[in-house]
Amino acid sequence: MLGIHDYWLFVAMGVLLNLTPGQDTLYILGSSIAHGRRIGVASALGISAGCVVHTLAAALGLSAILATSATAFIAVKLMGAAYLIYLGIRALTARADPISASQHPAATPLGLAFRRGLLTNVLNPKVALFFLALLPQFIDSDSPTKVGAFLGLGLTFVATGTAWCLFLAVAASHIRGFFVEHPRALTHLLGPAACCSSFLVCGWRRVSDDA
Repeated sequence: MLGIHDYWLFVAMGVLLNLTPGQDTLYILGSSIAHGRRIGVASALGISAGCVVHTLAAALGLSAILATSATAFIAVKLMGAAYLIYLGIRALTARADPISASQHPAATPLGLAFRRGLLTNVLNPKVALFFLALLPQFIDSDSPTKVGAFLGLGLTFVATGTAWCLFLAVAASHIRGFFVEHPRALTHLLGPAACCSSFLVCGWRRVSDDA
């Protein structure tokens, strides 16, 4: 089919990679704990949309630019790190209100949460290189439909990844529910601080990888 071989092996590898904690995991957990399930889900869908962008870039050969140009790779990486750090500082300087049952968790617009998830994923060049390195391993070199094969494999990975990200968002919202019922528990870790920590850690990890 489309020159794809060992498809179920690819699915198994994709699931294992999705389960491996990374920057997207921290981002989703922070967003969902700080702002609730709807914002966490919107963030997760934004990250999935970013993976679709990387799939299209790999299929069209655009990701090869990052693989061959160190300047382009570092530029995209630093932009992504700067954006994550910016989000962390914004969360840190926001007024921290105690989480209560009457608090509306979707104070952050859903569209904004989606766009933030999209940008954090799109501006991570390692995701682009991952798609460029992994997908060709499961495509016949003489396949006349390489673009279709890239899209098929990429969208498969996006589907399994989206399911996992949505699970994380919902699970993290239950942690927020615990804090709603126990407002004195770990108060210093709640609200913007949780989101701030995840953003700053992700941003710093991207910068320190080049050190």
